[in-house]
Amino acid sequence: MSASINRVRLAVLSLALAGVVPIAASADDAARPNVLFLLTDDQRADTIHALGNPAIQTPHLDQLANTGFAFRNAYCMGGDRPAVCLPSRTMILSGRSLFHLRTLKADSPSLPKSMNAAGYQTYYHGKKSNTPHQIHKSFEQSHYLKDDERERTSGHPGREIADDAIRFLHESNDQRPFFMLLAFGNPHDPRVPSDQARRHYDEPTLPLPKNFLPLHPFNNGEMTIRDETLAPWPRTPEVVRKHLTDYYAVITQLDAEIGRVLQTLRDQGKYEKTIIVFASDHGLAVGSHGLMGKQNLYEDGMKAPLIFAGPGVPHGQSDALVYLHDLFPTFCDLVNTPVPPGLDGKSFAPILRGEKQPSVRDSVFLAYRSVQRAIRVGDWKLIRYPKINKSQLFNVKADPNETWDLADNPSQAARIKELTALLKASQDAEGDPLPLTSQHPTPASIDTQTLQRMAK
Repeated sequence: MSASINRVRLAVLSLALAGVVPIAASADDAARPNVLFLLTDDQRADTIHALGNPAIQTPHLDQLANTGFAFRNAYCMGGDRPAVCLPSRTMILSGRSLFHLRTLKADSPSLPKSMNAAGYQTYYHGKKSNTPHQIHKSFEQSHYLKDDERERTSGHPGREIADDAIRFLHESNDQRPFFMLLAFGNPHDPRVPSDQARRHYDEPTLPLPKNFLPLHPFNNGEMTIRDETLAPWPRTPEVVRKHLTDYYAVITQLDAEIGRVLQTLRDQGKYEKTIIVFASDHGLAVGSHGLMGKQNLYEDGMKAPLIFAGPGVPHGQSDALVYLHDLFPTFCDLVNTPVPPGLDGKSFAPILRGEKQPSVRDSVFLAYRSVQRAIRVGDWKLIRYPKINKSQLFNVKADPNETWDLADNPSQAARIKELTALLKASQDAEGDPLPLTSQHPTPASIDTQTLQRMAK
């Protein structure tokens, strides 16, 4: 094939994402982009060196961030169970919101079905526990980790999935473009990094989260769930640094495995023809606010990293409010295949194309079981705890670590009333019946002795 034809095809890819021509303008599948979707488990949004965390080493993710486009306000909508990864991953693959997952059926639209219909060979590999198996059946190739626990404690997190992905890339003779989802089971605990990855970190001097607390200041309704028992109360700097060291080291090791997959694409001449998307299913506290898990609606719990890189993707960042379940229609938009009707997700491809609109959403509504609700509108975020009749108010632009609760400030009374009304309207729109006020509230106070007793 001549170099001039290759140049034309690459030009088509670049122009497509810029919004000048559709990606599917050519009937030749070789002119269409591959899509590699890298999805991690429990990875905070602030765990990429190039996006502002000097303590962590992520050279391969840094390269994606330094050449691609990062969304700084990507949220998991929440969870209806402590294992938030299941509803999050189901939302991503179905394009449906949290409160609409109960209506999913075998014939409901899904991301692999849409990619199959668009002419892509579809490949999935990930953890088996807490994942939507019915949707995975629609991938042409669907694989699971042989043993989630063994993989996490092997000292080489991510290697089994990376090995099989590389094998697929070498062995596939299919001329269709590929849509590949690698759904890693890391950095979820238990965390056993390689010695080499751990040597990047000096545990005694590792910075604590800026919102570190020994104890959460009140009962958020989920104080002794499994994740919260991973560290004793009160949380000490030494214990949290140990957890952070292992957490960061596993991410560094996972970054290296991702780097192997990316290098394979380069060796095969496919890297420049592949849209690469990196995200996680939600975040994790790891000492923030005195918490350890993801069963909270703080930025640390519900925000995820989200980076796009590849042909035609501009370099930049956006503060637009997006959900992870917006990815399904965005993928459809980017490969020029119809978005199925009935999705709750909204494509944010126009932002990637550089169109003027700053966002596709005015707000995000967050929910965790029956104990927490939240809404973010612009720079303001209200978290409501219905069981104890308590609210928190943060300006997340001025206070991204959510350390200054303004709910008791008399000057914010009107804002709290307005945001509470918007929160209730969002509940109504989603079909969420949870009352925001309890007639018989439980005690809000909490202490170490009570937690230890509850955890037994």
